Amino acid sequence: MTIAKRWPVWGFTFFDADYLYELLAADDKDDASSHDFGKDIIPKITREGMAYAHPFPLSCVQSDPEAEPYWRDVGTLEAYWKANLDLASVTPELDMYDQNWPIRTHMESLPPAKFVQDRSGSHGMTLNSLVSGGCIISGSVVVQSVLFPRVRINSFCNIDSAVLLPEVWVGRSCRLRRCIIDRACIIPEGMVIGENAEEDARRFYRSEEGIVLVTREMLRKLQVKQER
Repeated sequence: MTIAKRWPVWGFTFFDADYLYELLAADDKDDASSHDFGKDIIPKITREGMAYAHPFPLSCVQSDPEAEPYWRDVGTLEAYWKANLDLASVTPELDMYDQNWPIRTHMESLPPAKFVQDRSGSHGMTLNSLVSGGCIISGSVVVQSVLFPRVRINSFCNIDSAVLLPEVWVGRSCRLRRCIIDRACIIPEGMVIGENAEEDARRFYRSEEGIVLVTREMLRKLQVKQER
């Protein structure tokens, strides 16, 4: 079992600010540290007796009482991508629709997602996907993907196993596969991502598992305009 496995961080962590600043300053000077919050900071405060924890299973309400409580480490690109796509699967391990354990979050008030046909009358198709409020999909195919709020997908696109963060705009005739598109990126008409490993690695960031990360800065370096 690795250190990361022994010290998972659920995500709700509260610190005295001055104490946290001291910890970070000391860790920065420690050449033996990996400078990782879960591997170095959390173990240090537990050794010093300054940490208080609440066992997550005590608060977890599940439709299946025999199942283990849901937890995912999303500290890597692949883990983040997989965790998002699992939510869009037919039977996700974390059921966001379980009324017995609602997930409360602050979301801005947006109109419902809208699916419209393109000029040729094609309605497109969306399967096994999460499409957030404010999204508009026009005559395109979206499969096993997660669309955050206010994503716009224009006609003749094929989106497969992709995570599109808020305000992403996808031009016509694009093909996006096994990728994460960062917030507010503008994907130009006809761009193909996730089909050519060498080209993806040259233009963007491609992980060892083949997940492609696209940011606005990467697109700007390709001289792709990022203002509409």
